[in-house]
Amino acid sequence: MPVTRPVPRRALLAAPLLAAPLLARPALAQGSASAPAPPSATPPSAAPEPLIVRKQVFEAGEYRTRGGGTVPNARIGYQTAGTLNAAGDNAVLITHFFSANSHAFGRFAANGPPGYWDNIVGPGKAIDTNRFFVVSSDTLVNLNLNDATTTSTGPSSLDPSTGRPFGMNYPVVSMRDFIEVQKRLLDSLGVKRLALVAGPSMGALQAIEWACAYPEMVERVMPAVGTGEFDAFLLGWMEIWEVPIRMDPNWRNGDYYGQGREPPHRGLAEALKIVTLQARDRGSLAQFGRRPIDGQDPARKITDGFAVERFLDEAAAARAKTADANAFLYLTRANQLFLNEYPDSAAALARSQARWLVVPAPGDRIFPISYNRDMVEMLRKAGRPVEMVELEGGLGHLEGVASMNKAEPAIRRFLGT
Repeated sequence: MPVTRPVPRRALLAAPLLAAPLLARPALAQGSASAPAPPSATPPSAAPEPLIVRKQVFEAGEYRTRGGGTVPNARIGYQTAGTLNAAGDNAVLITHFFSANSHAFGRFAANGPPGYWDNIVGPGKAIDTNRFFVVSSDTLVNLNLNDATTTSTGPSSLDPSTGRPFGMNYPVVSMRDFIEVQKRLLDSLGVKRLALVAGPSMGALQAIEWACAYPEMVERVMPAVGTGEFDAFLLGWMEIWEVPIRMDPNWRNGDYYGQGREPPHRGLAEALKIVTLQARDRGSLAQFGRRPIDGQDPARKITDGFAVERFLDEAAAARAKTADANAFLYLTRANQLFLNEYPDSAAALARSQARWLVVPAPGDRIFPISYNRDMVEMLRKAGRPVEMVELEGGLGHLEGVASMNKAEPAIRRFLGT
């Protein structure tokens, strides 16, 4: 039987936490100092207490993939907030982006970093944990397999039949496999119906897959910076993301877990660098301008570089240390297999019985806004109630995490709060 168990608190507090999509959340621009507040007869109200959440582990047992493979020991981590009602129908599922884990909201400790959607999930927020029972889980083959705050079965997990890591013998998993394991988790928690399933980027793909696979269970869907279709253009980009890993001699066709072998950190870092740049729009890098690296002159020496290059290199190298290269490849394949069980996207979306709030970003270069407009049109043709709210700003794809509070009024209307 699937079981859940808590993750030791010490492990959660000791590990660095993934903060934002793909590599790092952009720093907030420093503006001019604000004017001092006028004297007041009453002291300002205290800041609300942070929402403290606990990382738990769900043991899903043996899982047969949609492609016919077997994961003998499927397990994912998860967190919850709020209370499930007696009918089991006030649940919200938050599905995470490519490089994230289940830490979508709240904090593991009062002074710890917040989850990536903490600006819209919590007591009194747009997705109100006083009203909803909110669940967020890790995916299978999670990128962060070297991070203690992540629990996920993947290629670095031990194959019980051999006692060695699966490596590339781990079965191919699809976006549908992600949600089937999540379905087992929700069943174990007593969830009967989802008032909302929502997520950014790859989380948007999972949310859409949920609405198509379990239309009777999903009341509302909110895909942020996502797409309703994975066409040849997007398939090609996934291959480009993978190339640096496959070209790293340390990758060894995925067999790098043995003692004394060096993981393909360089290839993984280069892959993450591509993703990071594509995830940003022009405005998010404006602070670097054309400035060279201090002490270097690219006009005189071909090995000298620009400040933005150093930023991308250092951020990617740091991020690669907590990630797993094989997991990266399995995740890109899962993205490529989005809605692959249906004749086409229109047929898949027509299965949905939900109401939709589509939240794209005009500057998104991973899932351009035209894909979202196409999805909205397909939903309208299928007779589904749908609204689209754009996240304006200069962060590109990152708007779907850093700036979701811009959509707060629309989210409140959508949820009837």
